[in-house]
Amino acid sequence: MAEHPDQVPSYPLGLRLAGLAVLVVGGGAVATRRVPALLDAGAQVRLVAPWITPALRGLVDAGRVSWLDRRFRPADLDGCWLAQVAVDDRVAAAAVSAAARERRVFCVRADDRHAATAWTPAVTRHGPVTVAVLGGGEPRRAMAVRDAVRDLLLSDSPPHEPGVALVGAGPGDPELITVRGRRLLAAADVVIADRLIPGLLLDELRPDVELIDASKIPYGPAAAQEEINRLLIDRAQAGRFVVRLKGGDPYVFGRGGEEAAACAAAGVPVLVVPGVTSAIGAPSAAGVPVTHRGLAQEFTVVSGHVPPGHPDSTVDWGLLGQSRGTLCVLMGLKNLDPIVAALVDGGRAATTPAMLIQEGTTSSQRVVRGTLATIVSTADAAGLRPPAVLVLGDVVTLAPESS
Repeated sequence: MAEHPDQVPSYPLGLRLAGLAVLVVGGGAVATRRVPALLDAGAQVRLVAPWITPALRGLVDAGRVSWLDRRFRPADLDGCWLAQVAVDDRVAAAAVSAAARERRVFCVRADDRHAATAWTPAVTRHGPVTVAVLGGGEPRRAMAVRDAVRDLLLSDSPPHEPGVALVGAGPGDPELITVRGRRLLAAADVVIADRLIPGLLLDELRPDVELIDASKIPYGPAAAQEEINRLLIDRAQAGRFVVRLKGGDPYVFGRGGEEAAACAAAGVPVLVVPGVTSAIGAPSAAGVPVTHRGLAQEFTVVSGHVPPGHPDSTVDWGLLGQSRGTLCVLMGLKNLDPIVAALVDGGRAATTPAMLIQEGTTSSQRVVRGTLATIVSTADAAGLRPPAVLVLGDVVTLAPESS
């Protein structure tokens, strides 16, 4: 008795598609999912479909994909090395796979895996390592195995080349660090961590990692930054991979630019991994979109660690007082009173809705609401403490009352 096609083992193979033509037939959700991976592999993607999604149209407009605005013709396969059929019409899909077979072109079919000559595996990528899992035609099984392998790779990262990575840890919730940031953290030999980074991330470090608490460097703010720069360079030049773990985003009031410049001047390779800034993450966690159609078409982020009128302040508080957009103030709790006064003096209405979010996105998050006129007394009565984000603007009214 002949074996069923699905019972015949498949032959795993990694295709090197850089510079080679690949045909994608169909312009819907499946094609939208498949095309980015083909482009990442360097393929020259030809798209054939009478209609495509906005995401695919964006790739066409950017010149990354060529598009034939019509139905498939067999000649479309000429010169192609691979075909991806991403249509639900079984008759149309069969015509594509028949034409591919005649030309000895492997063909992936989204509508019928039994009729395909190639299957798309479940894939996870970990730096230079790509793991592809075939589940015998069962996508859920393949994805489950893929996810298990991904978790294993994240927990057992290979050694990284010496250098420095400036990694944004996000606004407080340890799950809001990026996948790349977490992967680099797992590979670190040295971690220099800010005070406001999620503590649970440090609990996941290998036992042999050198952990340096940047908040305990006893030199004062300016000298401490010089010492951090020295430590980054010293450890990297000693052949170690250093992760500078910073709250929020490294380049949003995090002195990441200074650290990157110091490393570059010393010839130390630097990688910057963006993070979710609390200027957006904290309001979102409290139910406040910083922009909203009809209410705010702009938002401004400023630091409030220097009060208005101070010689070191570069913020034009008077101009901000004239703005109608959303204003997010970081590190401003200590100077809240003069900040409010400067905004009112600049023309911002005292009735402007206001919100303070302490330790946003974490289990300790606290929120107080009021107006520009009342937010100082409300914060004092609530006993708020840093870190806290001040949000001003009509968008505050969109937050649920329970926030």
